[in-house]
Amino acid sequence: MTGASMGAACGTSPPANVDGLRRVVGTDLIGARGATPADQRKIDRTVVGLCATAVWTKGECSRHGEGRE
Repeated sequence: MTGASMGAACGTSPPANVDGLRRVVGTDLIGARGATPADQRKIDRTVVGLCATAVWTKGECSRHGEGRE
């Protein structure tokens, strides 16, 4: 591989459109710290989107909430 083609493969440009990702992830995490039940609900809502769209694996999704009652 030449230097030019290697450089072309490693870009840092932003995606052309992030609307789909924004719909999956949402905006609930903004300001959430996990310190309150309301914060935890925000985190859980985000995880639901990540799991429903298979951004996270089934194993990763099942680990969410481990250690919580």
